[in-house]
Amino acid sequence: MREFESGAALMTLIGSDVATSDWVTIDQPMIDRFADATGDHQWIHVDPARAAKSPFGSTVAHGFLTLSLLPRFLASSIRFKHTVMGLNYGLNKVRFTAPVRVNSRLRAHFHLLDVQPIESNGVQITWRMSVECEGLDKPVCIAESVVRDYA
Repeated sequence: MREFESGAALMTLIGSDVATSDWVTIDQPMIDRFADATGDHQWIHVDPARAAKSPFGSTVAHGFLTLSLLPRFLASSIRFKHTVMGLNYGLNKVRFTAPVRVNSRLRAHFHLLDVQPIESNGVQITWRMSVECEGLDKPVCIAESVVRDYA
């Protein structure tokens, strides 16, 4: 966990790898809860017997489940001491580059692309997030995350 006074303190780190999150295990109950929350009950996610016969050999997590872990990854990586409020502002260039098989462990790496001052004593921070799956050579998700931090 890296700690900073505020989002504005990141300005000197633009262009740098800043943090790596804790590992998160993607188990079947998590996949099932995500399917229930989104209504996406595609068999490759929720039917272990049928998915065992697929090219993946098991169920796989929804791509959007992997992406939805961004706040969790960020919270385990970076803390701002004087933040009053942080907001998700959006995403750019999202790609799901490999499947996430059930019981995989994921973590995210955060590369700082930009920090811009905004109104109300805030900054807009753009991260390139790369989600690593333990044991794979390439990331399973790459995205630019845009967040706003108000001090």
